[in-house]
Order: sequence, then structure tokens, then C-alpha cells
Amino acid sequence: MSDADASPEVRAVFDDIRATRGTDFINNFWRALANDPALLAATWARLKLVMGPGELDPLVKEMLYIAVSVTNGCDYCITSHTAAARAKGMTAAQHGELLSVIAMASQTNALATALQVPVDPEFLPEGT
Repeated sequence: MSDADASPEVRAVFDDIRATRGTDFINNFWRALANDPALLAATWARLKLVMGPGELDPLVKEMLYIAVSVTNGCDYCITSHTAAARAKGMTAAQHGELLSVIAMASQTNALATALQVPVDPEFLPEGT
């Protein structure tokens, strides 16, 4: 959805995205969600909360987003969050290592699932 076609509700969210991110760019994901203003507003509010300041470093959050996006097969999210991680300082070496960890986890997860490996009691929280 173009800015010219946006309702006042959508423009308000777009304006907040611009202010929060310090850019005039509104990416295609947000423009697609703008066809449902309530979903756009709710998704932006949740993302702003989750990806905002917290216990995890902003780069770590982006790298986790990449990992989940790879697992879910979302090319758009892989690409956009890789760009965001690079903007937050992710190096080529870190990206390569991240992809190695994702690949290793995918392989060992598949093996553990296929072999139906029981969870070791030592890995469970106390009292379970």
C-alpha cells in the first residue's frame, strides 16, 4: 500500500515505524499488512516491544530472528533480518558461524526426532 492510499490509522503506524527506525523507508512487509490496519498496528506494537531494549543485545535478537526465519523458510524475513543484523554490526564471519549453528541444530534436531531420543532427566528443570 502506498502512503497516498493509506488511511489515517495506517499513516500513524507508518509514521511510528519511521520515527522508531530513524528512516523514511517502509518495507514491503508493513505495506502488505496495511491492508488490515488492526493487524498492522498490533504486529508493529508487538514487534517494537519484543525487538526493543531488553536483556538480549539487539544483534542477538536479529540473529535469533534469522535462525527462526531459516527454520520457517521465510525468504523475506531471512533477507530483511540479515540486513538488520549487518546494520547492527554482524560480520561476515558471524553470519557464517550463525548459519553453521542453524544447520547443525537442524541436523541434530532431525536425528533426535527420528530416533525418538528421550530427554535426559538432568536437562529438565528441578521439580518436573
